[in-house]
Amino acid sequence: MTGLFILAGAGLIILIWWLATYNGFIAKRNQARSALSSVDVHLKKRHDLIPNLVNTVKGIMQHENDLLTKITELREQAANRDIESSERMTLESEISSNLGAISVRAEAYPELKSSDNFIHLQKSLNEVEEQVSAARRAHNGAVEMFNNALEMFPSSIVGNAMNLKKMAFFEAAEVERAPVKVDFS
Repeated sequence: MTGLFILAGAGLIILIWWLATYNGFIAKRNQARSALSSVDVHLKKRHDLIPNLVNTVKGIMQHENDLLTKITELREQAANRDIESSERMTLESEISSNLGAISVRAEAYPELKSSDNFIHLQKSLNEVEEQVSAARRAHNGAVEMFNNALEMFPSSIVGNAMNLKKMAFFEAAEVERAPVKVDFS
């Protein structure tokens, strides 16, 4: 009889552990999805600012038209991708680096640098970029917790039983990893 109680107790402990681990995975996955949604909100905000920035800059930076066209095209491509796709993450990174290029090139245009519209848009864009960066860090932290739980024993047993897959991190594009080149010519 004692053996039966020990066996039932062990079974109950394993069941409680299984349920706690299962619920932990659900919570971690939802936290990562919530953080990704936050990234998406900030990216949408940035996408809404881009047309205003491009139109403000277009009139003054006529020969920078290729850069402005590229940013517009990247924005449209990114808007048509699922936020969880690696393609979207890569496109958003490219947008970030190209927006930085506008700020660097704007230094050569005194009339643009002194434009109230441009200054306001640049400040707004910088603020949004900081928010995107913070949201990406939060997402990557949540993904790290989820992936760690998925790969660590014994929780990996539950994760494999749930058919869970590792989640993708937001990573910087190669363009963003390259050293910044400042040209004063």
